Amino acid sequence: MAKPILGAQLFTIREFTKTKEDLIESFKKIADIGYTAVQLSGIGVNLPAEEMAEVLDNAGLHGCCTHYPWDRFLNDLDNVIAEHQAWNCKHAAVGSLDQAKYVNDPKGIEILKEELTPVAAKLAEAGMDFSYHNHNWEFKRRGEKVWLANLYDQIDSSVLKAEFDVFWVTAGGGDPVAWMKEYADRQPLLHLKDMTINEDREQVFCPVGEGNLNWELILKTAEEIGVEFMLVEQDNCYGEDPFDCLAKSYKNVSAMGYK
Repeated sequence: MAKPILGAQLFTIREFTKTKEDLIESFKKIADIGYTAVQLSGIGVNLPAEEMAEVLDNAGLHGCCTHYPWDRFLNDLDNVIAEHQAWNCKHAAVGSLDQAKYVNDPKGIEILKEELTPVAAKLAEAGMDFSYHNHNWEFKRRGEKVWLANLYDQIDSSVLKAEFDVFWVTAGGGDPVAWMKEYADRQPLLHLKDMTINEDREQVFCPVGEGNLNWELILKTAEEIGVEFMLVEQDNCYGEDPFDCLAKSYKNVSAMGYK
């Protein structure tokens, strides 16, 4: 089994992507750290797909996956596919969904399944798949199981993949490794994000390998189940340079045998 490729989630550096010049400089910094792949998410400048492809190529980076708003999949799917094809990107994902419509409504999963099925079919025709990225609110109980388990139990893996975020799984009271193993057939992507506790006993973000998650087991499991890309993300760097945080994460994960 091939080892997963380590990438950077661009949401981490969202404040440094507001112009094309920012993006070029930011991509150079990410490549200089050692990353070869990025998740296109949270970018401030809206470049045409071909222009973004050129910026990526010039930096030696692969735009391996995305986070797009759900309404674009529903209302602009042809352009979504064309943009991904310009980047040789086959993994599309959504970063979140409307909680009121899909999570809090008892019929939310049924509604999502009806909407997603034709979208996923058209993506598959283009050689792409669709993943859902979780936070912690998906761990609300809905009957005997939490909402996220109901989601994956009710929508087939051929339609919906899982982009588990190990920080948010933990924050929701779950075991990331248990979730990864339970849904091992649907995980091309994994978010690497570490958690520590501050002096106020709050859960906070930190570079991967500097917190409390069991990285040896998480990374081993990711490799065993066939994760293709592991994306490093840090939602809040608390005043520290986010590129330094990405560099610390890369150094720590590389030392564990993954690049």
